[in-house]
Amino acid sequence: MKITVLTLFPEMFTPLKESIIGRAVDAGKLTLEIVNIRDYAENKHFKCDDYPFGGGSGMVMMPQPIGSAISAVDPDHTAHRIYLSPKGETFRQDKVFGLLNYNHLVLLCGHYEGVDQRVIDLFIDEEISIGDYVLTGGELPAMVVCDCVARYVDGVISNGSLVDESFADGKLEYPQYTRPAEYMGLKVPEVLLSGDHKKIDEWRAEESIKLTRSRRPDLTENNK
Repeated sequence: MKITVLTLFPEMFTPLKESIIGRAVDAGKLTLEIVNIRDYAENKHFKCDDYPFGGGSGMVMMPQPIGSAISAVDPDHTAHRIYLSPKGETFRQDKVFGLLNYNHLVLLCGHYEGVDQRVIDLFIDEEISIGDYVLTGGELPAMVVCDCVARYVDGVISNGSLVDESFADGKLEYPQYTRPAEYMGLKVPEVLLSGDHKKIDEWRAEESIKLTRSRRPDLTENNK
């Protein structure tokens, strides 16, 4: 899979070059392209924002630099183009699985008061929000989408690690423990030390359901 990110602040994406995603890129499992929108501005000072028509506070990202950048990275519109926006559909696990059907994702990071609506009308396939709150720009949401989707690209993470985690089956993940068997007076549940894999699986399933009902009752309707 290839993920192209369009941003005014490419330096913000340095963390994606580290850890699991960084290793996946180095191994050729994933292509991550960070594009500076400012490079496509056609004005002398590479200006990418201007005052909104009709007045109001803040600035709006201009259509030309964004449109030119999108056309350059996806000239035939073969990619799925996403604008990270608080007005978009809330990003959930089922959306992650849906995005895996595309070979190329283009993520547009807005900034300031957002982007000119004509960019959305002409170039964008979908708007996505990572939650009901407002950030200073789309860079952090784009990183969230990159991280979530990249984890499921074949060969990035072992399949076993992906199956048992939160939301994979609509429930929260069971508690995890490692050495030592006792820490500051708290002991690892005996069943996990028993070697009885059937009982361990049953315990984990029960704990997963209890946690989900306690912390995310909105998810339990599908897990009764």
